[in-house]
Amino acid sequence: MVRWLGLGAVLVVAALAGAGVWWGLSNGKPKPCLDPLGCVEIAPGGAIRLGVIQALTGKVAPIGQDQLRGLELALDRKGGRLLDHPVELVIEDTGCRQEGGANAALRIVSDPSVVAIFGTTCSGDAAAAAQVMTEAGLSMISGNNSAPFLTSVGGKRGPKWQPGYFRTSSNEEHSGPAAARYAYEGLGVRAVAMVHDGDIYTRGLAEGFRAEFERLGGRTVLFAAVDKGDANMRPLLEAVAASKAELLFFPLFQPEGNHVLLTARAMPELVGVKLMSDGALIEKSFIEAVGEASKGMYFVGPTPPAPGPALDALRTQYQAKYRATPATDYYASAFDAAGILFAAITKAAVPGKDGSLVIGRQALRDALAATADYPGLGGKLRCDGFGDCAIPRFNVLRMDDPAQGVAGLTANVVFTYSPR
Repeated sequence: MVRWLGLGAVLVVAALAGAGVWWGLSNGKPKPCLDPLGCVEIAPGGAIRLGVIQALTGKVAPIGQDQLRGLELALDRKGGRLLDHPVELVIEDTGCRQEGGANAALRIVSDPSVVAIFGTTCSGDAAAAAQVMTEAGLSMISGNNSAPFLTSVGGKRGPKWQPGYFRTSSNEEHSGPAAARYAYEGLGVRAVAMVHDGDIYTRGLAEGFRAEFERLGGRTVLFAAVDKGDANMRPLLEAVAASKAELLFFPLFQPEGNHVLLTARAMPELVGVKLMSDGALIEKSFIEAVGEASKGMYFVGPTPPAPGPALDALRTQYQAKYRATPATDYYASAFDAAGILFAAITKAAVPGKDGSLVIGRQALRDALAATADYPGLGGKLRCDGFGDCAIPRFNVLRMDDPAQGVAGLTANVVFTYSPR
């Protein structure tokens, strides 16, 4: 069951949670909640309500849709229930916009019966949503966010780190270096142009690429930004041509990434310049939109789970439920994120004799943080002190045949990088 919420008394909720004082009813008698962040009490037979914040409209919607589907598939494995209570999803769309993340989170936390948040799709959304989430005393887990700023950079807290935030997508701190290492050592490139859109995700990838590339001895000949919504990429690409770059690294989303690629392919002065992007464009609608223009292009993205019985069964379940093949591989990390959240809720919940549940908000955060050896699709998952639950491992891919789609691209691995 899906319920859309209106904006409510967020400050009241946050104040009550922060005070750690909340009174519930047990067998008709009031009792104090001793959890420092407050509690959610679920009546006998009542629903466990989970907020869902994803990008469900716009060019990033296929990724957000697969995040939601990964959650739904995990919930189906539980028969739609946790601890013998039905699970209700409260869904909000961000459109992959920072303000969308903040507004969606405000709507979610205005309802004190929401236990936790599943999201977001985009890292910019997450930075805004996580701040609202943590101030309200909730927990949030994502199967797709990957910007280093959200968790850790160089073994230290990232600038946007928030208590209660977790993710099963690999920290992209290592994605830029993976791409740079292949560009320098695998392709023999020595001069690179880099383009981002100002988002903490795309800028972080470009900066990570630049740092590693220059450490190896390469030169950054252009470091530029486009605005979200820009369609005319010719001035930018004329600057790339003038810079004498041998490779253009543009970790952009759609539609800006599409415009860069299609414009570059139409410019004779860029013939011979290698093109490389990131996981945001390892997606069915991008490949269908640009077609043969993507041939020869490189991508860096997280290593997907290795094929095996568990992943095969999930893919079969996906196809049977949605009558479609997955648009991305990210539904698998969403499935794992949902599984970790379900396990933590089960661990944190205190059942009453009458069938009710009491879930402490700090207890839930502690249960998520204690995740260790969780049987994920790609191996054991363990959440570290910054909220990263995945082993960082990245592939560089080359597009040889666009007709083979995402499956053909992800199978064509030319380089694998892991810092561990």
